[in-house]
Amino acid sequence: MPVTIKDIAEVAGVTHSTVSRALNGNPMISEATAKRVQRVAAEMGYVPSAVAQNLHARRTKSIGMVLTTIADPFLAKIVEGVEQVARDAGYSLFLSTSYNHPDKEINVIETLYRRRVDAIIIASMWVGSTYRAELGRIKIPIVLINHLLEDDGLHSVAVDDVQGARLAVKHLIDLGHRRISFVKSLDRPSIYVENRIEGYRLAYLEAALLMDPRLILTPEGDGDVERGKRALELLRETKATAAFCYNDLTAIGLMKACHELGVRVPKDLSIVGFDDLEIAAYVSPSLTTIHQPRLELGQTAMRMALAMLEEKAVMTDQTMRCQLKVRQSTAAPGEDSIGHG
Repeated sequence: MPVTIKDIAEVAGVTHSTVSRALNGNPMISEATAKRVQRVAAEMGYVPSAVAQNLHARRTKSIGMVLTTIADPFLAKIVEGVEQVARDAGYSLFLSTSYNHPDKEINVIETLYRRRVDAIIIASMWVGSTYRAELGRIKIPIVLINHLLEDDGLHSVAVDDVQGARLAVKHLIDLGHRRISFVKSLDRPSIYVENRIEGYRLAYLEAALLMDPRLILTPEGDGDVERGKRALELLRETKATAAFCYNDLTAIGLMKACHELGVRVPKDLSIVGFDDLEIAAYVSPSLTTIHQPRLELGQTAMRMALAMLEEKAVMTDQTMRCQLKVRQSTAAPGEDSIGHG
């Protein structure tokens, strides 16, 4: 059993309060008594309770983080960024998942609050204005990651999806592609998809090209990879020479279907993803994609939470820019591309 203050008091022959004061450096205790108590505590292997100390200071030195799922590789770097800053500041990080269910997310948030975490960081697509009233009742700092609804008073950090999508499509246009499909996702909030479509549209507009709405595809399937695989047949029908996919997993599913059916990437079809997951650099051919600064997203969110705990002024919404990572999955359209078949 852990050594307690009561145990030390019995061995040292003093009261509980004397032990507590001696261990905390209270000047009311004589130097000789303090040294004797501290020596006894050390000999007995006493370890101060961080929980008790933090509760006395009305802080638990813990941060709660809500994830949609631990299976999403996109979230790993975000968690790493949060944990880095939290650890350096002396905080522990507690993770909890909602398995992509909005009602469970708010329940998880309320549970973390009841457990007295000092702040909550939410890497969620769903919580936001839907639960604005519930979040308002939680009287600790809350920071949302990649929350895209503005003017709701919530603190958030997000990437610029419109700018990222525009970079992707501009890259394909600059290579000479004119029929570029956007492969959507079915299980993401519509605002995420709409922002990337807006970037897609802007790239066409800036290039003075007409955008064919039939090139925006919504393949069905269970999960991103499966939807990417099923997108290939739709791409053949639209005579697209390139595809900009909602995310890397969708792009990888499309690349897998191309490999299975003998469609050469990028000679027959150029493909661009979004996220820059670690696997994007290792698939063959390596995937051209839009890099989201995931580590920095987590770091920034945690710094915002710490600033709020210190009652400093914090910008409500912070936006981070994306970068284009050009690899081997894109090239100029060739005569044998599926769009010319």
